[in-house]
Amino acid sequence: MRAWGRAVLASVVLLAGCTASGRSETPGSAPATTVAGSPAAGGCGSRIETGPLPDWATRGFSGDARVAHVLGAKGDIVAVLFGNPLRVDRTDGSNNKILWVSRPAAASTGPTSSPDLSITATLEGSDTRVIREVRGGPGPSIIDLPQAGCWHVELRWSGRADTMDLVYAER
Repeated sequence: MRAWGRAVLASVVLLAGCTASGRSETPGSAPATTVAGSPAAGGCGSRIETGPLPDWATRGFSGDARVAHVLGAKGDIVAVLFGNPLRVDRTDGSNNKILWVSRPAAASTGPTSSPDLSITATLEGSDTRVIREVRGGPGPSIIDLPQAGCWHVELRWSGRADTMDLVYAER
C-alpha cells in the first residue's frame, strides 16, 4: 500500500468513535458513507462523511466529489476537511485546511450583516473558548485550535447561523 493510502487508512482509524450516528442525510443526495458511526466517548455529535457533498456544495469540484466533510446541524453550511483528520500542532508540514461552503440563501440579508464567517469554538467539557474568523465569508481557511478534543463550533455569516462539532486529534 502506498504512503498516501496508509495515511488515509490511518485517518479513518483515528476518527473511529469520534462521530455520532442518527443524523439524517441531505435531501436529494446519494447515501453518505460515515467514516465512523458510533458515538464518541464525550458525545461529539457531528459525523464526518465521505459520501457525495450536498448538490449545493459541489461548485468547483469535479466528478463524484467524495471528500471528508461535516454538515452543519441546520444543513446551511458544510466543512470540507482537506486536513483530515484535523490535528493540534501539525509537525508534518500539512495544515488544518477547511473549505467552508454555505447553502445559497433563500433571501438576501440586511446590509448590517457581516459577510465574514465568525467561528466560536468551545472545547467540550471545559470553559475553553476560541474565536476565529474567515474574512469575506465561507471559503478556504486554515483553522487551528489549541487543544485536542471535541469542539462545538458556532458559525455566523451574512445574518445566518449554524453549528457543528469538529474533532481535533493529538499530533
